[in-house]
Amino acid sequence: MNYCKEYEKRFDRYYDELKWLYCELYNNQDEAFKQLCGQMYRFYTERKAELKTMDRERAKDPQWYKGNRMVGMMMYVDAFAGDLNGVLKHLDYIEECGVNYLHLMPLLDTPEGRSDGGYAVSDFRKVRPDLGTMEDLECLAKECHKRGVSICLDFVMNHTSEDHEWARKAKAGDPEYQSRYFFYDNYDLPAQFERTVPEVFPTTAPGNFTWVQEAGKYVMTTFYPYQWDLNYWNPVVLNEMAQNMLNLVNRGIDVIRIDAVPYIWKQLGTNCRNLPQVHTIVRIMRIICEIVCPGVLLLGEVVMEPDKVVPYFGSVEKPECHMLYNVTTMAATWNSVATKDIRLLRQQMNVVSGLPKDYVFLNYLRCHDDIGWGLDYPWLRQFGIDEVSHKKYLNDFLTGQYPGSFGRGELYNSDPESGDARLCGTTASLCGIEKAAFERDAEALEKAVRLDLMLHAYMLSQSGIPVIYSGDEIGQENDYTYHENPRKWDDSRYLHRGDFRWDLEKKRSVKGSLQEKIFDGIRKLETIRAQYPVFCTDARVWTIDTWDDSILGLVREYGEDKVIALFNFSEFDKVAWINEEDGMYTDLISGRAMEAKGVEIPAYGVYWLMRENGIEENK
Repeated sequence: MNYCKEYEKRFDRYYDELKWLYCELYNNQDEAFKQLCGQMYRFYTERKAELKTMDRERAKDPQWYKGNRMVGMMMYVDAFAGDLNGVLKHLDYIEECGVNYLHLMPLLDTPEGRSDGGYAVSDFRKVRPDLGTMEDLECLAKECHKRGVSICLDFVMNHTSEDHEWARKAKAGDPEYQSRYFFYDNYDLPAQFERTVPEVFPTTAPGNFTWVQEAGKYVMTTFYPYQWDLNYWNPVVLNEMAQNMLNLVNRGIDVIRIDAVPYIWKQLGTNCRNLPQVHTIVRIMRIICEIVCPGVLLLGEVVMEPDKVVPYFGSVEKPECHMLYNVTTMAATWNSVATKDIRLLRQQMNVVSGLPKDYVFLNYLRCHDDIGWGLDYPWLRQFGIDEVSHKKYLNDFLTGQYPGSFGRGELYNSDPESGDARLCGTTASLCGIEKAAFERDAEALEKAVRLDLMLHAYMLSQSGIPVIYSGDEIGQENDYTYHENPRKWDDSRYLHRGDFRWDLEKKRSVKGSLQEKIFDGIRKLETIRAQYPVFCTDARVWTIDTWDDSILGLVREYGEDKVIALFNFSEFDKVAWINEEDGMYTDLISGRAMEAKGVEIPAYGVYWLMRENGIEENK
């Protein structure tokens, strides 16, 4: 294989578009563009042979990540196994979980006590010392590849830590490095920005600018004061950050999760969100990957409403991100848990199902972050639902403040003035497992476990890649010890970021234990999903009437195969009043044969009803 010709072919294919985008963004700065091209070729030549082989294999099968066998898991390295070598030692367990997509939460070097959970990076070329080294990361990635497991890593493009080398030089007064951020001599321009730019954390980090005493200037800090926004008006910033990304992929990272994508470009007089230049930059990053490392995927973190999220896929002709988070469906799922009403969730499913099949979502129940209630309130108003009071109800229910509720979460960034707040907690604790176990209520515990498994079945029924939050597979509850740690007690998200309970993991082999029920239950669902092509991303998906607002009916069809998935979000036994006339069905989960007519479904129950000819074909 002539690697140079391979590179030249890919480079020639994208050169015109890359140059046009770059020169339009940076006003024809040819020298900066030439530097970028030189950097790209250097990283290509440094890319190891086995990674180039993987690039070619994936290029032959561009659908490799879109099948029904992909299952993800996200974890903090230190919480799961102490360090990267610990994760390496526990790869057998990860495989037992059915996982072939492993998202390692931020692990690059950050200042202790000012890390924002790893999202305030002080060195993009160095792993946090207590977690290991870049060589350890590369070793882990290599072993994962041998086992068919892809590695995802966060790449924080919007900002650096104030301890980053660039920031330290900017503090010292170096104008070149100050130009890599947004520095202002006085508050005049920051004041103008503040008129149009919303606050991300109005209670814990109000405003978008911070006074830097050492420099005697203000700097833009959209998130926390110790996270300085990068100035992508400066082409040096894009070039340097592209190099940082390529360094990670050359270490064996398969998926780059671009953090806080919508915030990357800042412009006075706007809200500094989702500006056209952001899409230009993401498209440039996609082209860079297509040329240097075409086997690498871009995952965009866009935590916004659907009409703001979907554009980050780009177009079929000029794609941007390969994958995006299905944020609104996640929030609508917990809305259904609290209200026992699936109408909003069904509406959300209809929106997602109507999108092109090329769009791949990552589906999840919980992650490292809070749950924000950015629901479709204009749509909900037709049912007389008020946004402020509805958010209060959801938070009250899922924190156990509402009479009869079972959730045991905590609020995050609660704003007393607006009444707005977001929610934290593990899946198990929000489903009522924590409450029922504490009260030794066997009946309530059985229902809570059923709800937990039903929600996982719903996640696995959606098109895209399901991602489990580490610990959810064994029903891990909230970790309240963060209240005793001064470095964590101001951030309630640590409620669900506790250390992995290996003592509980051992109980999954104990027959009848809670851990066995949840672990084996989820594993069974994953196995079924992998067995039947009807669960692939390219399947046709639509919702159907069940004539009960607490039962969601979802149909998946691929070729001649057809599955009707039913989910009861109520604590009562119900009947799904469907009436399919195309023969007998079998529930893939229980093996029970039935007609898809007037289906009785238990409290928090789930059925995956497969039309019988589909069962025979896939045996």
